[in-house]
Amino acid sequence: MGTPSDRAPLAERVEELLAGGGPLTVVAAGDPVLRRGTEPYEGQLGPALLARFVEALRVTMRAAPGVGLAAPQVGVELRIAVIEDPAPVPEEVRLARGRVPQPFWVLVNPAYAPDGEARAAFFEGCLSVPGWQAVVARPAAVRLTGQDEQGRVLDEVVTGWPARIVQHETDHLDGVLYLDRAEPRSLSSHRAVAERWAQPTPREAARALGFDLP
Repeated sequence: MGTPSDRAPLAERVEELLAGGGPLTVVAAGDPVLRRGTEPYEGQLGPALLARFVEALRVTMRAAPGVGLAAPQVGVELRIAVIEDPAPVPEEVRLARGRVPQPFWVLVNPAYAPDGEARAAFFEGCLSVPGWQAVVARPAAVRLTGQDEQGRVLDEVVTGWPARIVQHETDHLDGVLYLDRAEPRSLSSHRAVAERWAQPTPREAARALGFDLP
C-alpha cells in the first residue's frame, strides 16, 4: 500500500512515509489499517514531525481532492485528522445541506456526541472508497471535543455539513467507514449520483431506490 512497515516505531514510520514528498498514498477499503482504530496522540511524533505530518495530510487531502482526511487513510494509526471545505456549491445546496465554508482545521484526539435530536441524511463519499457514494443519516449537530495541533482544547458545537465531515473523519479514527452507517439501497456510483441524484437532498433517490429518510 506504499506505507512503511507497521513493525517499525511510529515516528520512524512517519519519517519514512514523508521522505517521498508530495501527496501521500490514500489507503483503500479492504486494508486492515482502516479497521484497527487508532491510538491517542500523546506526543509520539514530537512538534516538528507532527507539523510535517499535518502538512502532508493537508497536501494529500487537497490533491485528492477531498474535504477531510484521517491519519489511518495514509496508513498511520494515530488519532489525528484534518478537514477543510471551501464549499463551492450553489445557494440552494448550501441552504439544504448547511454546507458552509470550513477553514482548515486539525483535529487531535477528537470525539463527538450528538447535540440535539435532529438528524440529516445526504449522500457521502470517501477517498478510501473511490467511485461510490451512499446516503448516511447523521446527527445534524454534534459537540466536538479534543485538541488542535498546538494542544489547545476544542469543545464546541458544530452544525450542518462541517458536522458531517467531523463525524466522518472521527469515525475513521475508530475504524468505522461511512458505509457501516449508510443506507445499503442508496449505494450509487459517482456517475449515477451526478446524472440522477444531484438534487440538494436525496428525496428522489429515496423514492426511486426504495429506502427511508429520517
